Parts: sequence; C-alpha cells; structure tokens
Amino acid sequence: MLFGSIEAGGTKFVCAIGDENYNIKDSIHIPTTTPEETLGKCVEYFQKFIDIKAIGIASFGPIEVRVDNPKYGYITDTPKKHWSNTNFLGTMKKYFDIPMYWTTDVNGSAYGEYITSIKNHKPIHSLVYYTIGTGVGAGIVDNGHFLGYVGHPEAGHVRLKRAKGDEDFKGVCPYHGDCLEGLASGPTFNARTGKNGKDVPLTDPSWDYVAYYVAQAVVQATLFVRPERIILGGGVVSEPFLDMVRKHFKKIFNNYLAIDDLNEYIQMPQVPHNGSATVGNFSLALKQYYKENIVKI
Repeated sequence: MLFGSIEAGGTKFVCAIGDENYNIKDSIHIPTTTPEETLGKCVEYFQKFIDIKAIGIASFGPIEVRVDNPKYGYITDTPKKHWSNTNFLGTMKKYFDIPMYWTTDVNGSAYGEYITSIKNHKPIHSLVYYTIGTGVGAGIVDNGHFLGYVGHPEAGHVRLKRAKGDEDFKGVCPYHGDCLEGLASGPTFNARTGKNGKDVPLTDPSWDYVAYYVAQAVVQATLFVRPERIILGGGVVSEPFLDMVRKHFKKIFNNYLAIDDLNEYIQMPQVPHNGSATVGNFSLALKQYYKENIVKI
C-alpha cells in the first residue's frame, strides 16, 4: 500500500509517497507561495499516484484541529501572508476521496520520532518535540496520543526571562514580541546581527541568548509534561547548539528532579535531515486508513 505525506512549512512544502513501513518512495519540494499555487502543485503531485490509500498532512499554523468545528482543516489566523482562513484539508478533499489525517507540522515530527523509536526497538512513550526554525512550535506525544483537544499546543509563545545583555532586543513575534519564538527563532539572528544564523559564528552572543531561551522552554516542558525525552529539531539546531542548551538547562534546573543523562534526555531527532514529519505523516495516514476502512483503533 502507498500513503502520502504533506509537511506544510512556511518556506516550503515537502510532499512524499511512502509504503506501510514508512519508506519514502518518491518526494518533491514545493516553495510556499500562495495557497492556490502551492496547494495546486500538491494536488498535481499526488494525482500522479493513482493507488494512494490515505494522506497525512502536518501543517504550519495555527490550525483548527477540532473535528466538530466548522473550520476543521483550516489554517486560521496565521502571520503567514495570504494563508489566513485557508481551507487546506477541504481543498485536498475536493480532489482525493481518501482518508486524511490533519495535524500540525510539529505534531507530525513528534509522531515520527515516536514511531521511529518503536521501529528501533527503543520505544519512547512520552516526548516533547520542539522545532526551532523560521518559527518555534512544539508537539507533545504521550503514549501514542497528542496532547491538546481545544487546540494544539502553542509552546512557541510562552514568556521567558530575559538574558543579561539581551534586554533591549524587541523580539520578532508580531503578537508577543519577546516570547520563545520572538527571541529564539531563526529570524532573530538576522534581527540581532544582520546575518542569517548559518553565517553567525557560535562564539557570537546571539547563540548563547537563543540557547538560554530554549533551555528555559525545556525546563518548562520537563516540569509540566514530565516526558521521557525532549527532542530539538529545525534549522537552528546542531550538536554544538544542543551542548549550549544542556549547559543552561543544568544551571537553571539545578537538579530539582532526577534526570539520568542530559545527553540522552535532550536530543536531536533520530530521523535524519529533519524528516521526522514525513515518517509521522505516513504512520498517521496508515492509522486513519485503518480507522475509516477496517477497524476502529
């Protein structure tokens, strides 16, 4: 059986075809422009595969995830230009009469890590996945289920304590200024230094500020979720950056609870090349297929 995946990001969409073992058979990158153009290209891509059984869609947001809400399947009030009030799921349903699973981009990544841990025979029953890139979001999986009924978690917009030396930075979030996304997302490097993050050396204070803010978020997640694992993904994250986060976490947390090994507890994704969402989408598509066609699970 073949399944489809759409990882819908603010910069690009990654569409892929995979099998029931979550192996990628084909994929394409589509630049995120207008909804009409971008979703039109998604439709064209999947129309080439006549035997797709279901599609998993993980989208940037905010999105409506309540199935009983009239706006279920919509991207709602997003800061992404042209995309507010877009009926994403409904558009895809016009062309494909197959089961579709609808969730956030970072939920897709979190589920991909959950499924991969099971495939690797080292199951992680509860995890928090932060994507730190153009924006910041978090997905939370607990024993195979996502947290968040009224809406998906918005952990990218929690408030934080300012780092010394960074008090005058206004932040880049158009809603909150100095929330996690406003202080630690990829665009903050350009706002602070005039350079993209990849061009800013790790010795620059900006990296330490961002690591300090991410460490605060990890402390919050540790205390209110108590997960087995915190996973940091996205374009900002690297192993040297993770070491900076662990260092700040250790100082802030101050051994309040027992954590055996920070190198195990705070990790990069198991799935390479930030491909966790594609794996997660295949699995969620398979789950939706069985739910609608065979048995209730």
